[in-house]
This record gives sequence, structure tokens and C-alpha cells, in this order.
Amino acid sequence: MVKVVANQKKNNRVQMNRDFFQKIYNHPLINTEVLNELISWHEKINFEKGFAFLESGNIANEYYLIESGLLRAYVHDFEGNEITTEFYSTNESCIEVSSLFQRIPTKENIIALTDGTAWKMEFDKFQELFHKIEGFREWGRAGMSSRLFMYKERKIEMLIKSATERYKDLINDKPSIIQNAKIKHIASYLGITDTSLSRIRKEISLD
Repeated sequence: MVKVVANQKKNNRVQMNRDFFQKIYNHPLINTEVLNELISWHEKINFEKGFAFLESGNIANEYYLIESGLLRAYVHDFEGNEITTEFYSTNESCIEVSSLFQRIPTKENIIALTDGTAWKMEFDKFQELFHKIEGFREWGRAGMSSRLFMYKERKIEMLIKSATERYKDLINDKPSIIQNAKIKHIASYLGITDTSLSRIRKEISLD
């Protein structure tokens, strides 16, 4: 009886992992067989708040799939201030594209804002799978196109939307950021000052 329960729990965990990977590797050419192979090439890591996934000056040698937790990417401006460039949350991939694929030192730092779990894919493994599996290759191409589109959309929204609108979008799209990131980190991501964001938050609470 104990073994049956243990096996059931194990099967449930396997199914949960498969569901998680399916959300990430969602592509018509990635069937169950391909998905299972991709899963086997990942390494699971449990990380703590403050863990550095990448530091400025280093070359990214892996990317991560975030099963739980929140990560923050940032750079230092010419005055030494931290400017948040991106947040990575549950069911998202964390990839420093330029460093990973061009094999150049990164200008970004990526750290964990919370405890969590991620799955690591090393660059050499990625390269092997990219050339070996058509579905993985097409997923990668589609992902890069989607990422470029989102970056452009964000740049345009910085120009055509007010800071209040952008903050409300963030609340709706990524509530975990509002719950776990410091005001100054959110403010720099939105391209405004801490004071402006505090005013916006107060105005929204009064609506």
C-alpha cells in the first residue's frame, strides 16, 4: 500500500513536470516523444532569494525555465544606478540572448527576488538538440521572433502609454512582480522615478 501511494505521488510529480514543460515547449512539431527527450536534457535547480543566475562580465552558458519564483535582470547606468531591464516569472524562460548565442560577456545581472525552482539547459546541450530535433529548432526560432516582437512592443508602449497605464498593465499581466519586487526596481523598469511610482500607486488606491 505504501509503495502504491509512493508510486502515485511520483507519477503525479512526473505529470506536473510534463505539464510545465508542455507550457514552455508549446509547438506543433513537439510531440510527446520529443517533449520527453527535451525534459531529460534539463537539470532541476532549487534556488534561494538573492541567488545570482548571471553576473555582468560573464558569458551566459545556459538558459533557465522558471517553474516557480521571480527573477530580475538589471544593468548599471553611467552613474552606477541599477536599471531593471526585465522580470522573469513562473512558466517563462530566462535567456540572455546576446551573451548566450553570440558568446560575448553580458552587461546584465540576473538575480532571484524569491526562492523558487528552475530547470537549466546548458548551451552545449542546446546546440546539440537544436541541430538534432526539428521541433526544438522551430520552437527556438518562433521563440526568438516572439521575444523580438515583445521587446519592440515594450519600447513603443514606453512612448505611447502613460506611466499609470504601464503600471496597471504590469499589475494585470504580472502580479507577482508587484508582490515581490521593490518599488525602485519596478520604477526603473517602467522608466520613472520612485517618487512618481509612489504617487501613481496612491492615485490608483484612491480610485
